[in-house]
Amino acid sequence: AVACWTEAARLYAKEGRSKKECKALINLAQAYYSKGLYKNSRGNLDRALELAEKTENQASVASVLCHLGKIYIATGQADIAFQYLKESLTIAQKPDIKPDNPDLLALIYNNSGNLSTILEKYQKALNAYAMSLIFAKKSGNSSMAASALANNAMVLIKIGRPQEAKTSLDKVWIYTRSLSESHAKAYRLIKIGRLYYDLIGSLPDFEKTLLLLAFKALHEAAVVAESIDDPDAASYAWGYIGELYEYEHRYHEALESTRRASFAVQKLKSPESLYLWQWQTGRLLNKLDKIDAAIAAYRRSVENLQSIRPEINMIEGFQKLSLRESTGDLYFELVDLLLQRAGSIQEPNLHQAYLIEARETIELLKVSELQNYFKDECIAFTQAGIKSLDLVSKTAVVIYPILFKDRTELLVTFADGLKRLSVPVCADKLIKKIEHFRKLLEKRVSREYLPYAQSLYDCLIRPLEPDLAHSSVDTLVFVPDSHLRTIPMAALHDGDQFLIEKFALAITPGLTLTDPRPIERKNLKLLAAGLTESSQGFPALPHIAKELQAIQELYHGKLLLNEDFSILNMEKSLINESFNIVHIASHGQFDSKLDKTFVLTFDAKLTLNRLDQCVGYFRFREEPLELLTLSACQTAAGDEQAALGFAGIAVKAGARSALATLWYINDQASSILIIEFYKQLHSPSVSRAVALQSAQLKLLNNPFYEHPGYWAPFLLINNWL
Repeated sequence: AVACWTEAARLYAKEGRSKKECKALINLAQAYYSKGLYKNSRGNLDRALELAEKTENQASVASVLCHLGKIYIATGQADIAFQYLKESLTIAQKPDIKPDNPDLLALIYNNSGNLSTILEKYQKALNAYAMSLIFAKKSGNSSMAASALANNAMVLIKIGRPQEAKTSLDKVWIYTRSLSESHAKAYRLIKIGRLYYDLIGSLPDFEKTLLLLAFKALHEAAVVAESIDDPDAASYAWGYIGELYEYEHRYHEALESTRRASFAVQKLKSPESLYLWQWQTGRLLNKLDKIDAAIAAYRRSVENLQSIRPEINMIEGFQKLSLRESTGDLYFELVDLLLQRAGSIQEPNLHQAYLIEARETIELLKVSELQNYFKDECIAFTQAGIKSLDLVSKTAVVIYPILFKDRTELLVTFADGLKRLSVPVCADKLIKKIEHFRKLLEKRVSREYLPYAQSLYDCLIRPLEPDLAHSSVDTLVFVPDSHLRTIPMAALHDGDQFLIEKFALAITPGLTLTDPRPIERKNLKLLAAGLTESSQGFPALPHIAKELQAIQELYHGKLLLNEDFSILNMEKSLINESFNIVHIASHGQFDSKLDKTFVLTFDAKLTLNRLDQCVGYFRFREEPLELLTLSACQTAAGDEQAALGFAGIAVKAGARSALATLWYINDQASSILIIEFYKQLHSPSVSRAVALQSAQLKLLNNPFYEHPGYWAPFLLINNWL
């Protein structure tokens, strides 16, 4: 279709037939949209819009605007999508635009309903689909009528009106069966089958009926797809049939259908659907106790999913699920099988190989999560040529926790290799402990946090104590997973002592996302910036003046204070001068949304992307930034997505390490700790992690600040040497 419409548009352009060229470009854009190539689609629509406006063809203008709205829905730009659809509707409703008007109005209302559904404005969506159905009936467009009814059913399922949803779905059949054998018919039948399946949980008394209807719709979709030689549609139809068989525990039949789905899509080389069927194959083989074959299928699925990660990560969609919620199970299921396999093997080298592969598989997910949060594929390149952390230091132990639904696994690097320790605490139970611990730590007038500090110690540290007792380890490096990113390990308690009293600590978002080299003490130059005055509705931070003055005296750096601390001055300083350390003492927050993560300057909010641009100048110099310190920042309690930004700050900003706070604390306590940290860091024999440990112990031993709410939120991120 793309080839045909491209040639048609070229020929019409050559002949100067602008109206025909416009129509061809709209059709070409639709073909690109169907392939998921939104940039190509938008480019052709932009050209079509020029032609439609030039020829004053208002119907075509409205049509182009409607399709542009659809693209912006797909790419998650709600405001732009809304404006295009609103303008399209205004034009289409003009009385002088009669040709194709009912069809166009049906499409506009359907797209508007889709936008409202994604924004969770469900009643508005239902109203839009009702209008779409009215105009689709008026124009005799069975395909659009079926689409409106199917979308209506989907919303009714979401808002808990399953019986109405089934009634709506039953009507979809009437319109769908009247369609000619086509791509649209095949996909409509697939959607019907999926929605009937989705209804089972809400209408358990109709389980058999709904399963039968789902099978019937999907099987008919497969027949239609194969009759028109549409392997993509055939793949989805057979794949979802396999899922239905899996639901009924008919694993051999499920496997056969899933293999047909894989075979169909392999002709197209479409990893975006192939990984689903390889994943499904792995699940089924595991249920049939064919573990090695299951592992092989899972490996192929992960490989295909990784190949399309750049496209997935760069789409600013409205997806309510996090990347972990949508595809995380794939990685965890493979890791689970790899650990099972490791547990059944006595041969040391092979046992180690499976443990390492398990850890590397979770590492892939962690890297993808960071890329997805920052919408920055370049983060992947920070891995190139860098040693794994567990090869860096003989006095540090790297602890890699993995939270499963039924247990917690600890993969720990000791001098004699990687060791696996399994703790019988499920993810849900551990997460609840973490959430209580985090909230109670911020209550600096009570010791309510202590039972949780001890319970978490028992889960995460106690199992390691026999090995730690026989080693010369002075530093623990955590690669935290999930909600573990939201808490300070320093405040874990063994019943007598805090963990920070026994070990220096650091965290890193991933094993290979680092630059593990000791800080070079010669000719250290520091840029210090901060606010002591209130600004933009945030309170004053009076003790920061003393903090900045003390640091400047130690390192003889440059100071940007209050009015001088502007984004422009920061950029100028970083471009024109060379600094090893950048210290920012100001209000800031890490949010689940990247654009709401910022550090306050005197004149504006310095977003993480803008900070990245500023600090990024160091990437083009011989020596990158050694340390980025952000004091007085905070991260929303329990917000795992916000913690991704916190954990990835050093990586994103191109710094070897970062020092930041999980929550805002009394700025006098913060200043005492920060000043001590920099004093300790001056000594060549002291690592960054040990410098922070000494600073935290100084507060811990101060009767006014002994509560972990004061000293625990300071975390050293990435390189600890």
